[in-house]
Amino acid sequence: MSDALVTQETIESRILIIRGQKVMIDRDLAELYGVPTKYLNQQVRRNIDRFPETFMFQLSEQEKTEVVANCNHLAVLKFSHQLPCAFTEHGVTMLASILNSDRAVKMSIFIVNTFIRLRQILYKNKELSERLDDIEEKVLLHDTAIIEINHAISELSAPKPEKEKKIGFRKE
Repeated sequence: MSDALVTQETIESRILIIRGQKVMIDRDLAELYGVPTKYLNQQVRRNIDRFPETFMFQLSEQEKTEVVANCNHLAVLKFSHQLPCAFTEHGVTMLASILNSDRAVKMSIFIVNTFIRLRQILYKNKELSERLDDIEEKVLLHDTAIIEINHAISELSAPKPEKEKKIGFRKE
């Protein structure tokens, strides 16, 4: 994949949520960095002290199966005996430093900017969601009040049945 063909949408489509974190799979990163996946993982193993679990983790067999099922471009992982590694935003940055190539540095900056953009979108959506929840709550309160008002009006406007007056004399 050449630099010219990589768009923000391409990178966004490769960012997955696994274990509650936004991550990219080693195969996708290797393709973006222009190196074989084997070489990328070899460099990570040689510099494993730079990759704590908050930067990188290996997928479980079940996670691998889910990724393969949900991502068509990762279908080739189905037959791989190796469990793929997932890299967080910080892991992506660290990869650029160990791969030490111009393309890796440029691509890392591009990927990190995409992570930041996604975080901003999520923050705005969260803010919007909270506002909508507030409005919905107010509307529900108003609905309840309107129903009560309508009920009171219908009681007041309904003709009250008059007591039947008996004709004639009454004995007291």
